[in-house]
Amino acid sequence: MKLLKSIILAAPLALIAMTACNSEGDNFEYHKPQVYITGTDSSPIVKFKVDDTPASYALTASSTHKADGDIHVTFAYDPAALEAYNQKQGTTLAPLPADNFELSSSEGVIKAGGSFSDPVNVTITSTEGLDDAVTYVIPLSITNCSGSQILEPSKTVFLQLARTINFMSLDLSNYSMYAGMYFNEEFGFPEDKTIDLGASYTYEVKCYLNQFRSISRMMNFRGSNINGMFRFGEGGYPVNSLQWCGAGAGNHVLKYSFETNRWYMITLTYDGTQFTLYVDGEKDTEVASSNGANVFKGIELGMSWENYPSQQRFNGRIAEVRVWDRVLGAAEIKGSLCGVKADSPGLRAYWKFNEGEGHIFHDATGNGYDMDWSKSKREKKEGAGEVPTPEAADYVQWKKDANNKCAQ
Repeated sequence: MKLLKSIILAAPLALIAMTACNSEGDNFEYHKPQVYITGTDSSPIVKFKVDDTPASYALTASSTHKADGDIHVTFAYDPAALEAYNQKQGTTLAPLPADNFELSSSEGVIKAGGSFSDPVNVTITSTEGLDDAVTYVIPLSITNCSGSQILEPSKTVFLQLARTINFMSLDLSNYSMYAGMYFNEEFGFPEDKTIDLGASYTYEVKCYLNQFRSISRMMNFRGSNINGMFRFGEGGYPVNSLQWCGAGAGNHVLKYSFETNRWYMITLTYDGTQFTLYVDGEKDTEVASSNGANVFKGIELGMSWENYPSQQRFNGRIAEVRVWDRVLGAAEIKGSLCGVKADSPGLRAYWKFNEGEGHIFHDATGNGYDMDWSKSKREKKEGAGEVPTPEAADYVQWKKDANNKCAQ
């Protein structure tokens, strides 16, 4: 059983001052203790590590003052609170079905003279049938407490299932497979599949570096106006500096110093006035622009031009490449580091790169953007134009090992 590691004995005064709207309304009495779910003083999201089932978590309630008498605290499953949280934060957290967990009791008691309750054990009995692309939480709220008041801002906890997801990835270490798939051509995507993103969109790619080189070009989201090309070490910058090359939006170096042997989610958003770049959901760089409207025109993996593939080899892997026709917020990005549902609103194309064999990269959305790498192309000689590169398919390689894991 996993026990709560710390007990908060007193809530900050700032929180106490926020209780004008609480379960007792105008009858609120400041001298009475206020009860809240332990651990929610800074955030309602609390990680619940689940390696196997059954897995248990000790849920407790805390009081801002020592109890004069026994305080009986009632807990209840509260999906409506999660729905309200998702709407406010722009997240897509899903409630764990009630059949997948159980509570040892619906009530905990803060004994007279004490500041926290005896634990109520939350036990996950099964994870069978859960979607790896979904982040599940158990929303639990205090619905009643006798002899005290409820501290409204901290009456609900969202126990987030922290599962470890193992996944497949595409190995980009062999530069002979570098090429692109584009629209409006006799090969590649059909012309009627172009995606007009307008002035509100998001590009995402999950990447892993085995080793830094002088210049490492990872990939490019080609657009009619703006590119989303990512490379490391260009222009004399440190080899662990990521550069976004936006064509009409210029070239910009992220502040973050990257490391080898770990996964990162790189996200580029445009909201009509500025580009924002995130690393694992943390905002890194903002670039003002009123000229970012775009039509998505294809994907390039690695450096596919002339004799540069070997010189700008990307020694690493990618997974989870996504194209959205809306702007994602930081909370939503952080909640989807391991994956997203293929039918998520605004998700236009989604390559998980989890096939594990072959040379066709399937679009998980079903929107028709499967990439057959035997139909890829690249410019092999300067000025000669792009030509088919069916041979690139012979060098497609896959990778799955102990490093390919994602902790929710």
